[in-house]
Amino acid sequence: MTALRLGERNHRDETARLPRIVVRDGCLEALSQRRRLPELAAEPAEQAHRGLVGHALTLPCRGASVVYPPHMAFGNVDELESALRAADYLPDHGLATALFLATTLEKPVLLEGEAGVGKTEAAKALARAQGARLIRLQCYEGLDVAHAVYEWNYTRQLLHIRAAEDGHVTEDELFGPAFLIRRPLLEAVEAEDAVVLLVDEIDRADEEFEAFLLEILSDFQITIPELGTIRGRRRPTVVLTSNRTRELHDALKRRCLFHWIDLPSFEREVQIVQLKAPGVAARLAREATALVHGLRELDLEKPPGVAETIDWARVLTALGRDDVDEEVADSTLGSLLKVREDVDTVRDGRLGELVAHARASASG
Repeated sequence: MTALRLGERNHRDETARLPRIVVRDGCLEALSQRRRLPELAAEPAEQAHRGLVGHALTLPCRGASVVYPPHMAFGNVDELESALRAADYLPDHGLATALFLATTLEKPVLLEGEAGVGKTEAAKALARAQGARLIRLQCYEGLDVAHAVYEWNYTRQLLHIRAAEDGHVTEDELFGPAFLIRRPLLEAVEAEDAVVLLVDEIDRADEEFEAFLLEILSDFQITIPELGTIRGRRRPTVVLTSNRTRELHDALKRRCLFHWIDLPSFEREVQIVQLKAPGVAARLAREATALVHGLRELDLEKPPGVAETIDWARVLTALGRDDVDEEVADSTLGSLLKVREDVDTVRDGRLGELVAHARASASG
């Protein structure tokens, strides 16, 4: 089989010739340009592969067109951190560094942490910051190649055979790209626009699928027996997330950068709540965050994460509250705790103490 290559341009060479670009007043602007950027010629890939052609993306900016790379280039960690903040995400410096290295070195990054600390949201914010398309693969037990990479459109193949009964249908024709259903991983490999590939909750997938990912993470290519090896024209930013419900294989970890996302400090979580739920009163944001921090100190099976703090603040605001008392906390515990035993533990004489402490912390 002949390997199908989706373009041969070197991504790093293209990026080096691109102007520095920033976001200002809702649009992209070029700050400087060392040399004139030649228009990228459209060079067709194999015609069978969905007619993809090489092209540059342009966005309107005050009457001019700015050509930008498949991944928005950031000069340093601080630039990426500022872009993430502009995309409504507050990273710590360590996370911003990991994401910057992932985009600069074109290396996958594995984000681990407790549920609800913002791992998935980090990938979404990175896509927004880069002006990239997000392709998400949600992992689950039993995930296989047919749902993650590709499968053949057998119904369409059968209809094609029936329509060509009087003619001659070859195997190559039936098992060509026109009859291929592209799933997230293959879509990311074939993509020519800016892409962030999110492989979400990889720890929920089977070890067999984890092993299959090695070819993609190492060489960013996919082998389809009937078509050969499909190599990506350029690498997207790849973000894997894990709640650490099981240990991932060392071979997978070696191919990735790694960052552990911990629960934020009190002040930082208040900032996150105010950013993600701007309609929440300042005092309510502090009281809600303080009570959640108190819950995390208890011996709970599923302590609330940052996502639950944001949801609870929105719930209280929807109820017209600008502060927290024991009655409203008791009636809305389901927004914070998802296990019955945890709810019983909190209601067993501890809720009043937690509310009082939260109100005192907010006042202080």
